[in-house]
Amino acid sequence: MRKLFSKKSEEQDTPKTKEQDKSKLGEKVGKETSLVNPDYNRMKLFKKGINLMADEKLEEAVVVFEEALRIDPENIETLMKLGYARFHLDDHGEALRVYDRIFDIDIANPEAWNLKGLVHYEQKKYAKALDAVEKAIESDPTYGMAQYNKACFLSLLNQVPESLEALKRAIEIDVKNARRSIRDNDFRNVRIEEGFKRIQEVVVLESIRQGYHTIGAIVWTTFLDRVDAEKALKKLIEKGLIIQNEKRDGLSKIPIYDLAANIADKIGKEKKGLFGITRKTLPRPIKNLKQLSQAVQSVRESIEGKDVEKTMEVFEEFIDPSKSGEQMIENFFDEHREIRLWKIRLKDRGEDYLTENQDKMLELFEHIEITVTKKLRNEIS
Repeated sequence: MRKLFSKKSEEQDTPKTKEQDKSKLGEKVGKETSLVNPDYNRMKLFKKGINLMADEKLEEAVVVFEEALRIDPENIETLMKLGYARFHLDDHGEALRVYDRIFDIDIANPEAWNLKGLVHYEQKKYAKALDAVEKAIESDPTYGMAQYNKACFLSLLNQVPESLEALKRAIEIDVKNARRSIRDNDFRNVRIEEGFKRIQEVVVLESIRQGYHTIGAIVWTTFLDRVDAEKALKKLIEKGLIIQNEKRDGLSKIPIYDLAANIADKIGKEKKGLFGITRKTLPRPIKNLKQLSQAVQSVRESIEGKDVEKTMEVFEEFIDPSKSGEQMIENFFDEHREIRLWKIRLKDRGEDYLTENQDKMLELFEHIEITVTKKLRNEIS
């Protein structure tokens, strides 16, 4: 192994002419370039293919990935993207051939097995799809998406108990799979089962743990119908997992839901408010409104100053349920969704997007400010 700080050799101590130095330098650069260039060119083509896929130019992406494979025919990263592009072009036969090439190199590649399963799923060959994802799980038992897909394929094959077991395992790996399953039509065969109702309860419980405490916010974040959400809440209350309280909203009171104390200690919960205040000691509505008003002032300044990073940071105040996110959902449902979309676009396109949409953003926050000001006046009076 070459040492980083080895002593100079006797040859290095021998004086050289400038011509000799130039000759040696050119020789060294030539050798390094010949060693680096093949992978450099492959990576350049690979990145170009990724960009083409992002622009939905899939046919062109396929050509570029094939070029990259001529440089390194066994590069799994490139093969994976080529297969994915073929899959989205509905070229299922070619996609399967690409994944088989990957198995010639790495027979236990879980991602390739999972993607092969998805190709068979698109072909409505659910038994073959199931066989493929089971191989993915054999290679990596913690691969949550493969476990989730297994549950889908079992449901489509009308193997209901097995589907529920696979879905529970997928949720144990990643609780987000519970929410994903709520609107997934692949589970239409198991929705009436009691086991699936318990999964809905898990989804609601996780939503409350993350800081969403009202029925509107829970429905928004879980994708459940209001009726199903209310049934799940009732069951959770009966089991002693959550408690129901009330909070004042202007002249009326609305129900709020929180984790029972023993459950909160076991699984943890999001803190509410700037100073870690929990739901049991919520600040008065007027304080919440002032917090929202201050956030509006901050975001308007950052938008007017075209400060992308600051704008994205303040957007989080309107999105995060532990800040003003829940209040936004309750009072400014459409605006909350718009702000979430803006944050994603800003991350992708930066100042150009902010400049193009500056007036629209300022108009939206002006509307929020006017509404909040009216509510503040009502509370004070």
